[in-house]
Amino acid sequence: MSKKTEPIKGKAFVLGKNVDTDQIIPAAHLVYSLDDPEERKLYGKYALSGVPSEKSGLPQGNIPLTQDDQTESEFSIIVASDNFGCGSSREHAPACLEIAGIKAIVTPSYARIFYRNSVDGGFLIPFESFDDLSKEVHTGDELEIDQENHVLKNLTQNKEYNIKPLGSVADIVHAGGIFEYARKHGMVA
Repeated sequence: MSKKTEPIKGKAFVLGKNVDTDQIIPAAHLVYSLDDPEERKLYGKYALSGVPSEKSGLPQGNIPLTQDDQTESEFSIIVASDNFGCGSSREHAPACLEIAGIKAIVTPSYARIFYRNSVDGGFLIPFESFDDLSKEVHTGDELEIDQENHVLKNLTQNKEYNIKPLGSVADIVHAGGIFEYARKHGMVA
């Protein structure tokens, strides 16, 4: 097993359907520079700050991705319902999730632009599930994504779910984004 396909482990953060890019990173927080290390951290602090409690997938309402003044989350895998990342085409949406510590998202479907921004920027790994696992997984469950065998393991509930292989984007994802892939294959200097 290569380093790039090692299992991804961490706590689940569960969301409902149609989480849009304005909820992932509200426009009011797009004022920070991604190039400035201190300002960049603020994207992690405000990641998912626009998600209303009815989309959180939690009966008790929304749990913030990051706590208080933290810029990195204790959660590392988002499990969501359909149409994750719909809305505007802002590249900041997958970037802020990566900055917050999210390594992967598992959902039955993505908005195309969010999916491509995630892959092309090398921000996080967008896995697709066969079923809506947001009804099965709970926020805080310990998960493991077995990339080699295309399985999501819920270690807390001792359950396993098949997920779709990354397919043609796998090489781009594992290279760290489209530009790193192009450099690796001599397409750009």
